Amino acid sequence: VQLQASGGGLVQAGGSLRLSCAASGLDFSNYGMGWFRQSPGKEREFVSSISSNGGNTNYASSVTGRFTISRDNRRGMVYLQMDTLKPEDTALYYCASRYDYDGRFNYILPGSYGYWGQGTLVTVSS
Repeated sequence: VQLQASGGGLVQAGGSLRLSCAASGLDFSNYGMGWFRQSPGKEREFVSSISSNGGNTNYASSVTGRFTISRDNRRGMVYLQMDTLKPEDTALYYCASRYDYDGRFNYILPGSYGYWGQGTLVTVSS
C-alpha cells in the first residue's frame, strides 16, 4: 500500500490550498481516509476523515467550516480543500487509511489507521 500526499506549500493567511493524496495497492473503495497534521513539538492531531463511499465526513473543531474533505474512488484520490488558512494551520499534513467496516468511519486517533503517507508541508505566513 502506498499513499502519496502532495499540494503543500507556502501561503499567506486567508489563502487557500488543496492537498491531494493518491492511494495505490489497496481496494480504495473499501477504505476510509483521514488527514492528520503535526507541528514541531506537538503530537499528531486529527484534521478530517471520510468514509469509504464519501457519505460520512468528520472534522476537527479547529478546521470546521474552513476545510473540506472529498474523494474520488475511480481515481483512488482523496482531497483536502483548505480555505481561510491561519498561521496555526502550519504543519506537516499526512493522509492515512484504514478499512471501513460499517461506513460510519468515526476514527480520529492516529493509532486507528494502518497506512500512512509521507506528509506534505503547509506553511501559512501571517
